[in-house]
Amino acid sequence: MNDALYEMIFKRKSFHLFRGTGDLSLSDGELAAIRTAWSGFTPLDPSIRTAIRIAPCLGPRGAEYCILFYSEKKDGYLQNIGYLGEQMDLYLVSENIGTLWLGLGKPDEATFDGLDYVIMIAIRKLADGSLFRKDMFKSKRDPVEKIWQGERIDGVTELVRFAPSACNSQPWFVKNDGALSVFRRFGKLGIMPKNTALYFNRIDMGIFLAFLDLCLKHRGIAFRRELFCDGGDAQPLTLNAVYHLL
Repeated sequence: MNDALYEMIFKRKSFHLFRGTGDLSLSDGELAAIRTAWSGFTPLDPSIRTAIRIAPCLGPRGAEYCILFYSEKKDGYLQNIGYLGEQMDLYLVSENIGTLWLGLGKPDEATFDGLDYVIMIAIRKLADGSLFRKDMFKSKRDPVEKIWQGERIDGVTELVRFAPSACNSQPWFVKNDGALSVFRRFGKLGIMPKNTALYFNRIDMGIFLAFLDLCLKHRGIAFRRELFCDGGDAQPLTLNAVYHLL
């Protein structure tokens, strides 16, 4: 994973409305660069085939385009899309493009290249880079004590909790007992049905793992990651990954 994305963790924000962002449009060259960047991102599971489409994004939020993510449906495909999609999110920030994970967006095509639609990110070119977050630590997030048990890792523990998640649900929990055991913590998303919440929770876990990997690598902490199947049960804690620190 590209370490340059690490710095974007401090800058990114979710543009729930693209207001006051200027009237710049993404050029054909910039759209081509987004497609090229996608091919260079690191997947959680290289055996899962994925693809993106970029389509005009019509709606009240003011986005210009939406990046639609497609995948074959295999064990871990939701986490894999979250992991890849968050690399896209951070890459776009580095290109001065505002983003919003759009969980309830409706795709114009439910399938693409034999793959099923998973989720989308709404985007718009920003006229002013100062519109990104200035102080990440002013964001409302769960305290470390709620998401991390055991010895903390400087430069990792306090940062990974800022990973974006559906409805700010933050469905992750880490136990550090020499290895980092990463659990999905089930939580319903407001009035969403249980199965819908479980769907987004698993995408969020992939987003979290992208943050965790970037922070560990930036700190120079080597690891071997072991992934576990998450069938989407509504258990309090479901193991998703173990990071064996080397």
